[in-house]
Amino acid sequence: MTELRKKYLVKHGIRPSLQRMAIMDYLLDHHTHPTVDEIYTAISPRIPTLSRTTVYNTLKLFVSQGVALYISIDDRNARFDGVIDKHAHFRCKDCGRIIDIPLSGREELFTELQGMIVDYTSINIKGLCKLCAKQKRLSQAQPILKY
Repeated sequence: MTELRKKYLVKHGIRPSLQRMAIMDYLLDHHTHPTVDEIYTAISPRIPTLSRTTVYNTLKLFVSQGVALYISIDDRNARFDGVIDKHAHFRCKDCGRIIDIPLSGREELFTELQGMIVDYTSINIKGLCKLCAKQKRLSQAQPILKY
C-alpha cells in the first residue's frame, strides 16, 4: 500500500518524504476530516521531528496539488479530506461528526451549470445526523401516563 501511495504523490508532483507519506496515509486511512492538530497528535509519536507547521504546509501542498480537499464546514477549525471524489459534506450540529454525501452525477440539479466544466464542487450541509435526530425525537416525545 505504501508503494502505491508513494506513486500517487509522485504522479501529482509531490516528493514523497517520510512526513508527507505519513500525513497522506493518515488522511486516506481516517475518514474523519481531521484538523492539523488531530493529524499532528496522531503522527508525532512515530515521527518526533514532525511539527504542526510541517503538517499545515504539507496539507496546503496536498490541496494545491489536488490530492486532498480543504473543508470549511467547521467554523472553528480547518479540516482536510483525502477523498477527492465529488461529494458534499454534512456536519451534525450536535455531535460535530462530518459525513460524506456522494454527488456523482448530481450536477444536473444545478441548471446554471449546463455547458460548464466542473472541476471542483464544495457543498456543505449542516443539521442533525440520523443518530442525533433520533435522540432528539426520543427526548421530545411525551411520556405516556398510565393510571
